[in-house]
Amino acid sequence: MNSAENLGEVLRGDRIENSVYTNKDDKYFINNHLSFKVKYHKDPESDDARIVGFEVVPTSEVKWASRWDTYLLMNDDQIHWFSIINSLMIVLFLSGMVAMIMMRTVYKDIVNYNQLEAQEEDEEETGWKLVHGDAFRPPINSGLLCVYVGTGVQFLGMTIVTMLFALLGFLSPANKSSGAVPFGTMFALVFLWFGISVPLVFLGSYLGYKKPAIENPVKTNKIPRQIPEQAWYMRPAFSVLIGGVLPFGAVFIELFFILSSIWLNQFYYIFGFLFIVLLILIITCAEITIVLCYFQLCSEDYHWWWRAYLTAGSSSLYLFLYSAFYFFTKLEITKVVSGILYFGYMLIVSYAFFVLTGTIGFYACLWFVRKIYSSVKID
Repeated sequence: MNSAENLGEVLRGDRIENSVYTNKDDKYFINNHLSFKVKYHKDPESDDARIVGFEVVPTSEVKWASRWDTYLLMNDDQIHWFSIINSLMIVLFLSGMVAMIMMRTVYKDIVNYNQLEAQEEDEEETGWKLVHGDAFRPPINSGLLCVYVGTGVQFLGMTIVTMLFALLGFLSPANKSSGAVPFGTMFALVFLWFGISVPLVFLGSYLGYKKPAIENPVKTNKIPRQIPEQAWYMRPAFSVLIGGVLPFGAVFIELFFILSSIWLNQFYYIFGFLFIVLLILIITCAEITIVLCYFQLCSEDYHWWWRAYLTAGSSSLYLFLYSAFYFFTKLEITKVVSGILYFGYMLIVSYAFFVLTGTIGFYACLWFVRKIYSSVKID
């Protein structure tokens, strides 16, 4: 307060010598964090000058923290690292199984199959090669499967692009404006949808029809082969439900923070962790589907198309069940309308997650089946 009064005396025209704020050596200092800029006009006939302007620019050496530092303080990063390490262990385990299948089991089977004599081949053929004539038989409701796979590709591309923008900081809450979205921005979003997204869909379909059909590595028999009785653990219901456990386990910790940011008004900004989890999810869905598909073919069941999609997509069932658990344990929602709104949104999210993960598993299984049958000599 005294410093401000001293400064006021000086700026009102008083002299520093008349100020009571001096030191014992009669030296005068102004420590006010103000930058003075005096404009003057010098008289050419004398050494006098007349002040014609005076500017005061306030400065400060105090470093102010961002208002978002309090909200974006990450105290639970160890939980995210634990989740990532746990998911990486799952990925390494599945990668080891896939490597064992591809490098030892399949390679050994291919060598043995190619060395069989023609007269003994029909008697000794067992396992996945036995169904080579039915492995690429079109599945039931193949048109519906194409729709699901195509939609999943769009979801996957949208998710990857969105995550890349998030890594660049476009989705950080610290960069969010406090103002309302103007009409021009809303019009631009509508234009992006009808002017870019819709034409790209038709362009993609046009290019897809122009491309040649995918050729299968082996021919399909005219008469379908009878599938033997399957063990209880190889039946579709059990294998599909088991296949969704590991992909969900790779994301459920991040899912807790995402649900908290949506329904508890908390900020989610650690998109680096989320991008790593997305990569782990893609790898896990692909590898678990390949492993279960191999076991299915070894049991002489060639209906792998829909099962590959459902195996990875079943993780969405666990996502919806976890959202129900979160609703009853973390949220204090008592009104029926709010509960319907919550479960309606989570049902949409779970369905989109089903389409996304199912597409990943399907393409991984398609690549695997084409790979193993293209490496075997088929008479």
